Amino acid sequence: MTEASLTAHEYRDLLSAALAEAMTADARRPTAHTLFTPDSHRSALYVDNVVVHGGRGVGKTFWYWSLLDERLRGLAADEYRINRLRRLNVAPGYGLASRHACYPGPMVLRGLLEAGEDPYDIWYTVLLVSLGRTSLPDLHDLTEWADKIAWVRANPGPAERAVEEADRRAYDENIVHLLLFDALEHLHSDRQQADRLVGGILRLALQMRFATRSIRLKVFVRPDMFEAARHHFADASKLSAYSARLEWTQTDLYGLLFHYLGNEDGDAARRFREIIGGWQPEADGTRQAAPRLLSGDEEAQQRLFEEIADPFMGSNVRRGRTYAWLPNHLMDGRSQVSPRSFLQALSTAAQTTAARYPDHDRALHHEAIRAGVQEASARRVEEVSEDTPWVELAIKPLAGHQVPIPESTVLSLWKEAKLSEALAEDAARYAQADTPDHVRTGPRHPEDLPRLITELTELGVMTKPRSDGRLDLPDVYRIAFGLGRKGGVPRPK
Repeated sequence: MTEASLTAHEYRDLLSAALAEAMTADARRPTAHTLFTPDSHRSALYVDNVVVHGGRGVGKTFWYWSLLDERLRGLAADEYRINRLRRLNVAPGYGLASRHACYPGPMVLRGLLEAGEDPYDIWYTVLLVSLGRTSLPDLHDLTEWADKIAWVRANPGPAERAVEEADRRAYDENIVHLLLFDALEHLHSDRQQADRLVGGILRLALQMRFATRSIRLKVFVRPDMFEAARHHFADASKLSAYSARLEWTQTDLYGLLFHYLGNEDGDAARRFREIIGGWQPEADGTRQAAPRLLSGDEEAQQRLFEEIADPFMGSNVRRGRTYAWLPNHLMDGRSQVSPRSFLQALSTAAQTTAARYPDHDRALHHEAIRAGVQEASARRVEEVSEDTPWVELAIKPLAGHQVPIPESTVLSLWKEAKLSEALAEDAARYAQADTPDHVRTGPRHPEDLPRLITELTELGVMTKPRSDGRLDLPDVYRIAFGLGRKGGVPRPK
């Protein structure tokens, strides 16, 4: 970096502009401009990995849309060196698009289940439709999904032969038919029914994985939904061998940040790239690939980030180096960081620095970064409360206490709050009539309080008990849930 760096004000403006786009990424489809390919996501794009696990905000929908886009698939094939991505015929099996000619939407799915349709039959019909009109013209002539499913059920021989012929033709042509599934939490408002539908998808995915050479499903799913749906068919455990997780390392997170800064429009982004050097533009100029050091070298990333943010979370190193401190305080109990939380914290830090410390000599003040973590915690708690409402019921009785907290204190507070009764009442409508001991929305045994600790640990809301038996909550949940920690990031006042 031989040229003069950007000023603190210029960096702050660049951060605000670039992260504003990043924070709305979920509402828009990815483009070449926004495509970022962390090394840890490579296995998720292997065609034969049919299940891709990931929590809120880790990139499931991003990769769903990217695989549907031929150009983005090509870019991913180049950067991950997965040539098979160039030999795909991709179709949506379910998602949040308005392409319900390809698959039934939530209202239609509700009606199909009420009519007694088997979820497997629904998704098998979706697969047949995705193979194209020439495979089964009579099926494609029907308009309503109920009629399509009835036709498939009445014509099992032609349906099976259509799959066999499509598989043979694809193999001969050296391509793969890939059917994508995303946004599965929106399949049905009743969690029990949503789990049945996911179970049908996974059953079909397993069948295609073993029965065909060139027809595959790829299912982007939250881990809790995958675990719940596995109860709906016997061989679901076999899918674990053909699955991948969307996870983010520390260098991935900072690589994402620098990718957004280098791909923002305007003079500041151009100068940012020139100062660093080594950026590689795509042929059409719509995307800039960062130099390898910025996407994977911790020391290079830390040097650059310390030009942008205070190097320490206080006056000296005793409060921690900002580069490591930020992701460490956004980790859940499984040591995973959502890139959405990471970018939210930085976006808030830029806004807070501009408002409270406008003349600071760096773009991000360390106290503003603390405020960013507080805001990211609030957003994360909103997300987990939407996904698994029982978690909020379990943590609320602990508000006002400090962590680490003895397990005996947690159990006592839960008993005082009559948590088991509250959880059973909240989950009763989701319990299956044939297996009432399995509650699909969350705690399978709401009356067994020690088991709740295990389930909260599996979700990452709690960390594993310490050697002295005390329990802890990671800051990304602790702060917004209203628990304290001696010397930790304070709760917002």
